[in-house]
Amino acid sequence: MNKLDLRKIIIILLLIIAVFGLIFFSEWISFEALKENRAEIAEFRDKNFTLSIISFWIFYVTLVVFSLPGAAVASVSGGFLFGLGGGLIINVTAASTGATLLFVLVRYGVKSFNYNKSNKFNNNFVFRIKNALTINQVSIMLILRLVPVVPFFLANILPALVGVRLFNFVWTTIIGIIPGGIVFTWIGVGVGEVFDQNEYPSFELLFSPVILGPILGLVALLLLPIILRRSGIMPRTITEWGNEKN
Repeated sequence: MNKLDLRKIIIILLLIIAVFGLIFFSEWISFEALKENRAEIAEFRDKNFTLSIISFWIFYVTLVVFSLPGAAVASVSGGFLFGLGGGLIINVTAASTGATLLFVLVRYGVKSFNYNKSNKFNNNFVFRIKNALTINQVSIMLILRLVPVVPFFLANILPALVGVRLFNFVWTTIIGIIPGGIVFTWIGVGVGEVFDQNEYPSFELLFSPVILGPILGLVALLLLPIILRRSGIMPRTITEWGNEKN
């Protein structure tokens, strides 16, 4: 089997598993399932605490790697099982590890496509997006993580398609998912009481002014250098900055 075949197989498997999971696993990984099985899950945690951490972490990583539904449920479950501090650490490390693995797999799978082979491609819309993201990698990656309307799996796959550096992907993912991770884990800490009232968790807290306001403020700061570069006020690259000084 040559490398090209292996790359194609990886992409195909990721797509098949993602679609299969969307169709068949949605009901298995849900708040309804957590509500019905929370007593058994909590009992297993109490009897096998270390094993429950390892099992949950691997489960969460698997969800993210294969873009399966239920990441929000998993984050809430982390708070329910391990509290705010422990749950946040487990959720963030698992989510960022899964995101990194997916990023590496997608980048490896599409590596055989050379975006610079033709001048025609260089002039199209996709290449311009790629170029813009290359120039503003850190700002755009943090925005993708901080803004709650961007699906998590898209924020993992798109950077791999446009050539974001692995180091930038990893650290911006870890930092960028912490605010949302705090909210989801915090909701999980009190999810037992919500279930006792025959209700389900609400994510309105994530969109409240107290939470969303500072996030949008940070996003505005991240957008500022991009706007300045586009307007020509700030040099697009270090090379341009050096040329201007000379």
